[in-house]
Amino acid sequence: MPSSDVVILRELLAHGDEPVSGTRLAKLLGVSRVAVWMHLQKLAKEGFAFEAVRARGYRLARPPAHLHAALVHAHLGRQKAPHLVCLGAVDSTNSEAERRLAAGEPVPLVILAREQTRGRGRRGRPWHSAANGNLYSTFVFRPEVEPARLQDFTLWMGLNVCELVGSFCKLASGLKWPNDLLIDGRKAGGMLTEARIDSDQVRDIVFGLGLNVNGRSADLPPELRRSATSLAEAAGAPVDLNKFAAALIGRITRAYAQFADVSYRATFPTLWRRHDLLRGKSVTVIQGTRTVRGIAAGIDAEGSLLVETPGGATERFRAGEVTLGKDAA
Repeated sequence: MPSSDVVILRELLAHGDEPVSGTRLAKLLGVSRVAVWMHLQKLAKEGFAFEAVRARGYRLARPPAHLHAALVHAHLGRQKAPHLVCLGAVDSTNSEAERRLAAGEPVPLVILAREQTRGRGRRGRPWHSAANGNLYSTFVFRPEVEPARLQDFTLWMGLNVCELVGSFCKLASGLKWPNDLLIDGRKAGGMLTEARIDSDQVRDIVFGLGLNVNGRSADLPPELRRSATSLAEAAGAPVDLNKFAAALIGRITRAYAQFADVSYRATFPTLWRRHDLLRGKSVTVIQGTRTVRGIAAGIDAEGSLLVETPGGATERFRAGEVTLGKDAA
């Protein structure tokens, strides 16, 4: 059952600029109008601005810019959503997911955070995770499939994030295999999929996604300013973080359902051609002690990167570090 805050915010959002009477809110909650006013006062302390219209009621004048659990729930409406946890600062949303799984937290599970103090990327590398309006998220699912099924999972989820960025922000984005989301050649997000495997079956999938939503390049470390961007910078306007978070939850939840029932395979090739940033370009792939240069030629049915080498051979990579440009190392 939704909390009182969610009920109030859902009703105010549904009416837009039209005020909602205190009597109506009180009836929905089964409380007095004074209790409604107290709820609004509590929300005001959390960053909301409400306007009281004489003899008509209240409207939401300004939502908070930061992540707010009740507001995300309100934007989700009445759609069935995974168990949602919103945090202020956390070491890593993926690490938090692992702790909650160990404690028996129900799955599916979504963890959102305003800031990560020890965010991590692939191969355990640190991920810069400033508290400046960005979105750090982890989605946990229990698919009960064989491990081989996971080979194109991250790519499929990334394609859906690209589609969401296009529809929500009106921005063209693409994927740099295997896990980076770029806009105009600059990194706006990264993904990290981890799994717990029992024998020959995947027990849990932990899908982490860090997105630069409303951050500024000027706030990044100097070495990242030229190579990174945010949705807001690319769009030229701030993004409603809580509304975007709700849209992301809906999109990833549907994408997972399509992955689970294998229906995603019908649309995967089309979306990959639309968002593949490497195909036809000179790339350098570093895999352990090997360095291979060539032309990216898409991916195979398992999600491995195909690279045509100068000698005419085609190399397949299931993992590796990729840079653009034949002279990159």
